[in-house]
Amino acid sequence: MAQKGQIGVTTENIFPVIKQFLYSDHEIFLRELVANAVDATQKMKALAASGEYRQELGELQVRLELDPKEKTLKIIDSGIGMTEEEVDKYINQIAFSSAGEFLEKYKDQIGNIIGHFGLGFYSAFMVSRKVTIDTLSWKEGAKAVKWSCDGSPAYEMAESDKADRGTVITLYLDDDSSEYAEKSRIEALLGKYCKFMPVPIVFGKKQEWKDGKYVDTEEDNVINSVEPLWTKAPSELKDEDYLSFYRTLFPMNEEPLFWIHLNVDYPFNLTGILYFPKLKDRVAVERNKISLYCNQMFVTDHVDNIVPDFMTLLHGVIDSPDIPLNVSRSYLQSDASVKKISTYITKKVADRLENIFKEERESLESKWDNLKLFIEYGMLSDEKFCERALKFALLKNTDGKYFSFDEYKEAVAQAQTDKDKKLVYLYATSVEDQYTYISAAKEKGYDVLLMDCELDSHYVNLLEQKLTDTRFARVDSDAVENLIPKEDRVKPEMSEDQRYDLENLFKAVLPEGNDYYVVGENLGADAAPILITQNEFMRRYREMSALGGGMNFYGSMPESYNITVNLENPMVAKIWASKQADVAPQGELPPEAGKDASEEEKTKARDARDAVRKAHRADVEAFAAGNDLLHQIVDLALLGNGMLKGKALAEFIARSQKVLASTCQ
Repeated sequence: MAQKGQIGVTTENIFPVIKQFLYSDHEIFLRELVANAVDATQKMKALAASGEYRQELGELQVRLELDPKEKTLKIIDSGIGMTEEEVDKYINQIAFSSAGEFLEKYKDQIGNIIGHFGLGFYSAFMVSRKVTIDTLSWKEGAKAVKWSCDGSPAYEMAESDKADRGTVITLYLDDDSSEYAEKSRIEALLGKYCKFMPVPIVFGKKQEWKDGKYVDTEEDNVINSVEPLWTKAPSELKDEDYLSFYRTLFPMNEEPLFWIHLNVDYPFNLTGILYFPKLKDRVAVERNKISLYCNQMFVTDHVDNIVPDFMTLLHGVIDSPDIPLNVSRSYLQSDASVKKISTYITKKVADRLENIFKEERESLESKWDNLKLFIEYGMLSDEKFCERALKFALLKNTDGKYFSFDEYKEAVAQAQTDKDKKLVYLYATSVEDQYTYISAAKEKGYDVLLMDCELDSHYVNLLEQKLTDTRFARVDSDAVENLIPKEDRVKPEMSEDQRYDLENLFKAVLPEGNDYYVVGENLGADAAPILITQNEFMRRYREMSALGGGMNFYGSMPESYNITVNLENPMVAKIWASKQADVAPQGELPPEAGKDASEEEKTKARDARDAVRKAHRADVEAFAAGNDLLHQIVDLALLGNGMLKGKALAEFIARSQKVLASTCQ
């Protein structure tokens, strides 16, 4: 006789709660139902292994059958099944008094619910207008049971004619969920969530190409691998096994640099394989390529809470039953165990890198360009990883030679220690763009590092904190004589008026829109007439600001350049002499207003002094405008720094052609 009743909740809003709160992503229903079927099958295996069940097990697998016309989907297993009492306990009695109480009680520790209240099964109602269960328990003498529900708390339970052990769940898909009546949609979901479940999952038949189309064969289409690589002992595996598995996970990617096989059973259970992808093409860095599994069931590919942020650049799989999940098994609950797992993974990655540094140094060097973004990101964002990485991180110079930090310090200490006993690390960001500066540094006996990673502006700041008595200077940040000062330099003697004229003379022919700081230096007759550099501090912090370093003040400021004028260069000396001859000295400035003067008198005195300066500056600027040699040496310096463009470049070319033509006359 059929039994009718009400599902054990005190509210009729249970199904809206399931749809809107527990499972915001409706496709999760398939994962939950297949996972339940797999659990039932695994329990059947355990009963047989313990000797409690002595009959034939038969073929232990989970089958899915789809009828697109009828819009039904069946999930079939030959697991332990359920008795009438078990259906009543696990299906009819959802153990909370009301939806409101449920949400309030478990909002903080919701991860402890799953598996205790049968909520996974109820995800079926997100996509179904009706659900039925046909089940027969493994227990001797058990009777088959059929249960049905139309999505309201009312259910009907009666005897079933099911003759074989296990459970069949039939979903009658509602009109809003017709997409799940499509074979391709179910195949995609099975591939996403069930690809590595530990029981064979069968959906349809394998197909072959015949007579111009794909047709079914007699062979079952098993969609999963029941023993994925991470479940095997590393000692059983070869490099090709790891590479083949990587190609399975990421078929369109280049081969990885190397990998780490995780395998720990205390104080938590965790297995997995993490691959180091090539990161040289940093514009295309892929994140969220680590998939989290729970007992081989896919949970999420957002593992930000379980691995440090920098490790989200890695690819691969992590599987742990000990990671606390929310009720829908869709995301992590943050607690102490997650932090322990994160610490363990960080340690294993650092161990692997240090081992490669010690035992496979050449291999590490060959991979460094593809690896350094990951290492630098890790050092910048994780203090413990940074401490470890200082032992195996490499520095690469512009000649392509690699050094550890200790090796490099020993190599350059004698030549590159300044007058303040600080070791100066010179670096370039581009060998091609900064070739002139690199050559000048090498001629002085200095070595130059190549630091062309996007994070290097932040990274050199970090290294200045970690390496004692050390500073970094970009090779084009000053005249080579000033990069590593060995003694206090004697400044050329210039009056205040002369410095004012020098500044205005060169600013008159420099591009507008930037800030310029003009200074005269004695750099020798053979040195360049002008050097255009950027202050190391200002340039570095602008770059850090551009990368989101929290220094927007610097990012909003105009570009600033240091203009070093070599007063000993013959061309500069000639220009300066012409200026002295052609431009009258600045007239004597009117006196300043006294302390007791009125505001009006002070303003008049200030305006009078400014008028004298302005008139003289206009004379200097007029001279500059007509001096081709001045334009030429400034344009050459701008050209060398990639700053000569548009009209100014065209004028430089025309002027150069004119000069060359004059030499042929």
